[in-house]
Amino acid sequence: MEKRDSFIKHQLVSFSYAIEGIVYSYKKGTHFKIHIIAAVIVVILGFVYSISSLEWLIVVLISSSVIAAEAINTAIEETCDVLHPEHHPGAKLAKHCAAGGVLILSIAALLIGIIIFTPKILG
Repeated sequence: MEKRDSFIKHQLVSFSYAIEGIVYSYKKGTHFKIHIIAAVIVVILGFVYSISSLEWLIVVLISSSVIAAEAINTAIEETCDVLHPEHHPGAKLAKHCAAGGVLILSIAALLIGIIIFTPKILG
């Protein structure tokens, strides 16, 4: 019983750390907020245009991927800033690559949104 309680306590602590990271990413990142707003708009549009179950799965997957990538980008930026407070070319490249990954997912999300919603809006 004690082992199970310890496991549950560990999981709750880990969960609270994850929530702390999400809150920090939201407070720190303008782009994180923009992605959250975009996801909310897409969810509203999903209800307005009654998108299918498959379309919901795609919207949830791509939206959560963009937001998660933005949180990871924030973590990489913070790590680089701690390890190299001065401008370091390697840290700069790491930050740029992470931002590029978010950009790739954001473009994919935009294309998915266009594919899903354009026929519904125009039709």
